[in-house]
Amino acid sequence: MAEGQNSGGVTRHPVIVYLFDRRLKQSSCEEKSLQVREGYREFRADVCEAFGIRPSEKFVISTTNRKQLTDTNFNGIIKDEITFYILNTIDQLLPLSTQERINFLPHYDTLVKSGMYEYYASEGQNPLPFALAELIDNSLSATAQNSGIRNIQIRLLFDETQGKPAIAVIDNGKGMSSVQLKNWAIYRLSKFRRGSEGYSDVASYVRPPSVARSLNSDISYFGVGGKQAVFFIGHTTRIITKTSDSQDVHEFLLSKEDFEKKEKNKEAIYSGFITNRKPTDFSHVTEDEKNLRNLIMEEKDKEQFTAVIVTGIQMEHVQYLKNVHNLWVTQLAHIYHYYVHGPKGHVLGKPRTTPFSSIDIEVYIFEKGKVPKIRNLREIDDDMQTLYINTAADRFEFKALVEREGVVEGIIRYHPFLYDKETFPDDPHFSSRDNEDDDEFDDDCIIMEKEARGKRPIFECFWNGRLIPYTTIQEFDWCTIQKKRGIVPAECYNRISGALFTNDKFEVSTNKLTFLDLGLKLQDKNTIFTRITNGQDQRVKIDREFALWLKECHEKYDKQIKFSGFKGIISRQDTVSKRMQTPWATYTTIEWDAKTYHAGQLVKTIKTVPIIYGSILKFLLYGNHNADVYATGGEVQIALEPKELYDELKCVPISKLDRNVARSSIRNYIEDEMAKFPDTLALSWPHGDSLVEDDVKPAGEPIGALQVEILNKKGDAIQKLPGSSHTASKKLLVELKVLLHSSDGDKEIISHISQHGGKWPYWFKKMENITKLGDYTLQLQVVLNESNADKYGGKALPCKKILFKIVEGKPFKFSVGPLDAVQVGIPFNIPLNVQDEFGHSTSLSADIQPVLEGSGLSIDYKELSTVSKLFIKEVIVRGQVKNCQGKNFTLTVLLPGLKEDSQTVKIKLLPGPPNQLKVLPNNDVLIIDNGSIFPFRIEILDEVGNTVNQSKLIVHCKFTGAPNLPVYRLDYSTTGSGILTGPPIKIQNIKKIQSLKAKIEIPSCKEVKPVEKTIRLQPSTNISKLGILIVQGEKAIHIKHQDDIKWMAGDVMQNLIFQIFDEGDREILITPELAEKIKVNWTPNVPKEKLLEGRLPNVHVSTSVTNIQYCQMTFHDDNVSLESAFTVKPIPDEPKCLKCKLKGDDVVRMGEELQSEIELTLTDQFGNLIETLSSSCLVSLAVSGNNLDKEKIQKIFQENSQSMIVKGIAFSGGPLEDKELCFAWRNFSTYLRLKLVAGPPSKIGMGEWIKSVTVVSGKKVQTPVIIQLYDEWGNPSPEPNVKVTLIKHNGLKMTPVPQQHKTDGKGQANMGLFSFSAPKGVYFFQCKAVNNKNPLESPPVKIKVVPDPNKPASVSVKFDKGVDFTAGSVFPDFVISILSEDGDVIKKLNPAFCSMKFWKSQTTGGKPPATANVFNCNKPKDGDKDGCFYFRDKIIPERVEKYCIQFMYMAEKATVLYSEQFLIDVVANKPVKLVPLSNPATPTVTNIKPEASRTLVRNLWLKTVDEHSNLAGVDLNGKIIAKIISSETEEEIPCFKSNTNIMEFAFKNGSADIPSLILAENSPGMDSTEYKIMFSLVCQATEPVDIQPYFLPFMFYNDFKKQQQMAQLTKEKDNLTESVTAYKCLFDATNQLIKEMKCQSEDAKAKEMLLKNELKKKKLDLPLKNQVEHINNLINKKMAAAETLLKQPRRKCSLPLFPNGREDVLGKIAHLAHIEDEQVAVVISWHLASDMDCVVTLTTEAARRIYDETEGRQQVLPLDSIYQKSLPSWGRILPHIRNGTSCIEAAGNPVYARDLLVFPEKREQCEIVFGMLLGETIILDNLDAANCYRKQLVQFSNCPTLLTRDGDRIRSNGKFGGLQNKAPSKGQLKGMVFGAPLPKEYDMISSDIALLQEYRTAVNRSQTVSEELMKQINSLDSPNMQQKKKEFEKQERTLQEIEKKLGMTPKNPNKRTEDQFDHLNKSDCPVPSKRAKRIPFRRTSR
Repeated sequence: MAEGQNSGGVTRHPVIVYLFDRRLKQSSCEEKSLQVREGYREFRADVCEAFGIRPSEKFVISTTNRKQLTDTNFNGIIKDEITFYILNTIDQLLPLSTQERINFLPHYDTLVKSGMYEYYASEGQNPLPFALAELIDNSLSATAQNSGIRNIQIRLLFDETQGKPAIAVIDNGKGMSSVQLKNWAIYRLSKFRRGSEGYSDVASYVRPPSVARSLNSDISYFGVGGKQAVFFIGHTTRIITKTSDSQDVHEFLLSKEDFEKKEKNKEAIYSGFITNRKPTDFSHVTEDEKNLRNLIMEEKDKEQFTAVIVTGIQMEHVQYLKNVHNLWVTQLAHIYHYYVHGPKGHVLGKPRTTPFSSIDIEVYIFEKGKVPKIRNLREIDDDMQTLYINTAADRFEFKALVEREGVVEGIIRYHPFLYDKETFPDDPHFSSRDNEDDDEFDDDCIIMEKEARGKRPIFECFWNGRLIPYTTIQEFDWCTIQKKRGIVPAECYNRISGALFTNDKFEVSTNKLTFLDLGLKLQDKNTIFTRITNGQDQRVKIDREFALWLKECHEKYDKQIKFSGFKGIISRQDTVSKRMQTPWATYTTIEWDAKTYHAGQLVKTIKTVPIIYGSILKFLLYGNHNADVYATGGEVQIALEPKELYDELKCVPISKLDRNVARSSIRNYIEDEMAKFPDTLALSWPHGDSLVEDDVKPAGEPIGALQVEILNKKGDAIQKLPGSSHTASKKLLVELKVLLHSSDGDKEIISHISQHGGKWPYWFKKMENITKLGDYTLQLQVVLNESNADKYGGKALPCKKILFKIVEGKPFKFSVGPLDAVQVGIPFNIPLNVQDEFGHSTSLSADIQPVLEGSGLSIDYKELSTVSKLFIKEVIVRGQVKNCQGKNFTLTVLLPGLKEDSQTVKIKLLPGPPNQLKVLPNNDVLIIDNGSIFPFRIEILDEVGNTVNQSKLIVHCKFTGAPNLPVYRLDYSTTGSGILTGPPIKIQNIKKIQSLKAKIEIPSCKEVKPVEKTIRLQPSTNISKLGILIVQGEKAIHIKHQDDIKWMAGDVMQNLIFQIFDEGDREILITPELAEKIKVNWTPNVPKEKLLEGRLPNVHVSTSVTNIQYCQMTFHDDNVSLESAFTVKPIPDEPKCLKCKLKGDDVVRMGEELQSEIELTLTDQFGNLIETLSSSCLVSLAVSGNNLDKEKIQKIFQENSQSMIVKGIAFSGGPLEDKELCFAWRNFSTYLRLKLVAGPPSKIGMGEWIKSVTVVSGKKVQTPVIIQLYDEWGNPSPEPNVKVTLIKHNGLKMTPVPQQHKTDGKGQANMGLFSFSAPKGVYFFQCKAVNNKNPLESPPVKIKVVPDPNKPASVSVKFDKGVDFTAGSVFPDFVISILSEDGDVIKKLNPAFCSMKFWKSQTTGGKPPATANVFNCNKPKDGDKDGCFYFRDKIIPERVEKYCIQFMYMAEKATVLYSEQFLIDVVANKPVKLVPLSNPATPTVTNIKPEASRTLVRNLWLKTVDEHSNLAGVDLNGKIIAKIISSETEEEIPCFKSNTNIMEFAFKNGSADIPSLILAENSPGMDSTEYKIMFSLVCQATEPVDIQPYFLPFMFYNDFKKQQQMAQLTKEKDNLTESVTAYKCLFDATNQLIKEMKCQSEDAKAKEMLLKNELKKKKLDLPLKNQVEHINNLINKKMAAAETLLKQPRRKCSLPLFPNGREDVLGKIAHLAHIEDEQVAVVISWHLASDMDCVVTLTTEAARRIYDETEGRQQVLPLDSIYQKSLPSWGRILPHIRNGTSCIEAAGNPVYARDLLVFPEKREQCEIVFGMLLGETIILDNLDAANCYRKQLVQFSNCPTLLTRDGDRIRSNGKFGGLQNKAPSKGQLKGMVFGAPLPKEYDMISSDIALLQEYRTAVNRSQTVSEELMKQINSLDSPNMQQKKKEFEKQERTLQEIEKKLGMTPKNPNKRTEDQFDHLNKSDCPVPSKRAKRIPFRRTSR
């Protein structure tokens, strides 16, 4: 009941709902309202009537969150004013956008907590960065659960060509549903109340766990800041959002103009519409909003996002954001410093990988005609926290515990004094030192050094890791300057900075600008402070620990002298104290007293004895240092000069260096000392045999005695080094060396050392032992006594070198070189080697002639050659040798005139070269018979008659005088003599004696004369000719060789005779010996008597004319081989037979003519073809046969083949069988059998698919689609290669996609196994084909599709859509259900496959972008619904924008289901402070007459903003009070022009315009003093409003000239600061990118190594090279193996699957389990035979439904009707086992039958089913074992039913036997058997494949990241980057000079450096910076 009265009689208001018809694009765009009555069926009928839909038409009714409205959930979903869709399917994309009504009345906290509101226009801060920070807070919260990159983008869209200026804040967080988007719009609906007060269907807020620095991203809190921020920035805000589980994008618009319009029209102000649309649908956006269209188009690939787009921005905001880009971006970097860089902060130069490395906050600026600017907050390195961290030398960490749960982590950093300046970083937006009274200082007083921190407070405060900018803590009691004299100077306390990190137990204002209670709680006496050391709390006295730490920092880090150029750590042995011997750090350079001293520099000492002149070697500093350092003290190590004289090192204190000495005086001193150093050597040879330069001496000639003197530069002889301090070790010696120069290096031949004799000089004796040939050097070297060093002090002592050469002497002896074997008469050379006395080779005089002698030899030579080598030239030896191996002789060589003048050598004499031929016999004429062989005896001799052998010594004998005569050859290379013979000499047809010539010669030796002989050849008496004759009558006819003879087939050739003749044609009488040598080939046995008579055997002619017979007669003996042959060709006889032959295939198709020809021929009695026919023979030919179509028969005569051809054989009708044809010609006949087959196909048959088929959607049907072609008579047509196409209904999806198939040789085509997917219903498909242009088709097959209850089809999302999504708070709980095709929830799914995506978007629709934030679902809790995934505690983004939320589920490998997309909006806070529209420059004024010099402000526009710098408070009115105040207590306060220090201005509608503020002429004020103008707001609101005032500091000067100079310098400094900071950002961004890429590279390599170890554990080793290729091969092999396992034949149950379309149906019992053992499967299947076909359901209702649908034919079993308490427990032990031991002897391997089942799915339900069916049934091996088991078991327990593997059954009552207790065979069960499970190897292979694929991805990732890293590193050395570094250094130096002119510490209260960059992300309005004189908490007690 939806209206009227309820059951209790209470009247209910009618429920109105709104509907959109979105089934088609052409559907009505209009919204229709409908009053709900009764239940779902009535409501559906009303919908059909309202939209004109037929009741039978299929459609679904869905909520905007895509929850389908059904009968079961109707009452739970129906609410008043809810919006519904009418869709075709639940997951259909919206073709057109829709609007959903929402109400977003502010939460009551708006009133309750209004006293906490703080407005942006307070504390003189620029509100714009803080407004943008509110939106970033929301984005950080929204992306907190992202598993990947958390991307947050601030886009400034200032390109006028693309639309009006806009600011977009986009993140890839989890997005918002429409309910969450509504909650965001509700003002003051915090995250704590959304889940607890009915605003959402998700759980209440859960506080995140504690983390370091409280960096938990839980900073989107109150439901205020985002909305305040967006309306501070602009007038219109559009929030676009999408969740990962939604297909729809939700879009919500908040507009000031819309609010005003509703107020004017008296409409509900806090109501509106959420637009739900598909991604990328911008049809609702006007064409001029190109920026918005572009943003919507980016939704295409986003899975989840939220985008907040702010428009209606004033030009002042735009100009501010453009002009001070670096300023506000740096401010943002400061606010989120620790979120971007992690708990340790931004340490420059050290890469750090933290969970926060994935947070990317980027700023984009798009301007017309300019390249977009992109800044990443991670790349900024000049925000204050980065400066504090990187200038600190040490840190002191502590923790404060407040009220048990409040935790404050603190850190104090020490910034030391380095040489001449403080290192505490400058904050140009805070005055570090206030001016003191002028009376305390003299006018001429000069301040030498600046203060470090000045008046700035120590601690900045962070809440949940985010900076709270308006709250600082000045100091604590324990870290303030001590009243009494402390252990460290007071200025050390001014060198500390700090930061406090609180958790969320401390309250902050709603705009996160100030803490409400931090200062008071920290001052509480119960607050406990502890020190943190190495991460551990230490309960110590915090004040004492801090004082000691500060003392250590002062002593360790405050320095005066800068030591640079670190070289290493050394130990010193020259110190007295052992404690001071180590460690000493060594350096090359110091900077001291504005001077630089470096290694190698000449110095002089003062106050040392003696005064030291020398050069610096190194600087020494005691301590374990390892880099450049500032320190006091230290020593310098000096090398005394000149080194050549003193060669000593001295260490003196650095303070002993003479800083005033001139370098020229040091050099003059060194030059004077060097004149005393030894310079040259003087040599003399008193006794002759002198040695001069380049002298040449024969070997053994002596060198005379030598006298040496040492002279200095003055020419004085010296014998020791000068200087009074030199001892005996400095005496000089002279060392003499004679060196031999060789290729192996110099060798020392002689070495002597001489010392001075006092009265005589240095002396060396005569040298006579130099005999080796070569180049020599005589070296005289001055060396030091004892050490023998040839250098002193680095300078070489005098040295003298004389080069000379030793050559060979006169000839003394000789030797003969080796000789090879010598040939007779062949000239050769005898080498000689003549030597001097020392064995050196020398030359021979020309008058010496050699003499050669040898016994039995004749020896001659030409001459003695001395040209290059010495040898006796062309020696010839002659003599007799015994054989070819030669003979040994002794040869004597004499050289008259030498002392050793003779040498004897052995030589071997060999025969000489061939000279003549000796041939035997000696006769010139030789007579031989034709055909005989003649031998010759040959010898080869040299010139003296020795037998010769040598290579290639081949003798030829050539015969001439007749053709074809042989050539005799023989090789004499080894013997030199032998018999020359060869083939017989034969001439054909010789009739008389014939003369021949024989020429014997050696072809290779032309010089040997050939020998000629005459041969006379006579005919022989051997047989030489045969002849065959045939006698016909009285005449004998000669048969020539190879004649053809035609003879009648089958006849005999008789009367054959033969004759034999010799070479003279003389007939030879046949003897028995000759007869034995005669053979014929036509008979094996020849009678010898016939051969003696000259007769041959008869020849029997073949019966076939084709069998030609070759007849041959042969004669063979030792001399000759003869033959005579002829060929017998048979000819046919008379006709005797008719033959039939089929040319081609014997198959004829029904209705078609036979394609083959039939050939008829006539033959004789032997089958030979008769070739005498003519065309008239066709008259006598007749053809007959059954069903033969005789009209088509054709008869043709072929003359060339003498045959009759019959064509056109065809049959019509009749059975398909073999047909017999009869052919008759005259009185002859023959028969032919043909095979009649089916005719051409005319239709298609579908086999088993003829009837209607019921299939489960998405599941593969096990029956393949096999088609068969049929002819017109219904016969199966085996037509191959017919292309068959499967045509299906458009709504039916078949997998795989049907492909065109060709029929096989049987006319069949297997189309394959298909799975059918479609909505529930009936569909059709049929097969079509074309054969020879004739169309074929099958009858349509009806497919009844039922849904798959286990296949995910859609994603359902439930959450509270009525809540507001407050930036930074927690989303309502999302309850995700995965629905099957029939809309039921699927349970027991993997939660890892479900995720949530969140991204910025103005509209819904399209896929989530790649940058969308991804969240995983939470772990289930008690009470969670089964089958639901819960997304809890997901943080809403801080930015006020539109976000899209969508949920996704990975259903299969490549199938992803998406939910609808939910678009949410994030709202802002109440106004909290007063800020200017644009940030004015720091005024510098004076009190002189010109008004321009007294003007403070012109055209200043102030407005109110919320805590996130969003425009707020447009309804506020009141007045602005401007008052001049002093930074400190000053007696003189300047006055305005009205002579007062207070002025008032009107404040209307949230803003005030101040035209000008001018000081009075001659206004009072202190010179060079900073004052402030405080602008306070006094509101006329009924509720109290606390607005922070705005402070504008200015500088007051009494001197006009000074005021002008300071103003100009300040302007120059601001410009340079901005430029320098930009360069720093560029360099730091590059370095940070490299750091991140290195981290990514290390992570990738670590993951690769982890996976590689896993592969090694699985024994999958990988090669070092080509890993990816190897992995791919492994995967392919594994997948092939897995596929092979899948394709292996397995036992399957043949029962048809039950068409299961619902989740509450499990299926048939036969399909629920698998059994591995074949025998067990058969016997259990038989045992459960009556139940195998039973369908199991979860509920009785489902069982009843099936029963009704099948009209009671299907047996069913509902699980809820089974009494489960009586079921057996799985895992229970067998009944014969008691207390772990067996009570009987159990043979036969007993086991419970249920334990042998394998359940592929739904194990819990299956255990219930089979536990009930099988109970305690036990399986044993055989009947004997079963009977024995039962017999023993019944003694003490009941025995259950027993089954045996052999197929027997013993019932529980003991009965067995009979057919009813014996299982049939497997075949008899007809496939009704449990199937077999997949092999176990399949699971192992699948695991390996998954691991290999993951490793391949890791390897590719590692390689890609490494390549990108190297590319980025190489870019650092590019010329462009080097040029930028030079420009940066130049500008930085200029900036430092200006800062010094301004007083060393820049005092810019407007903060135009760091805060300029902080503001870049947030606002248009240029207002004073945030650090300008904020009010810190101060101590109230000491």
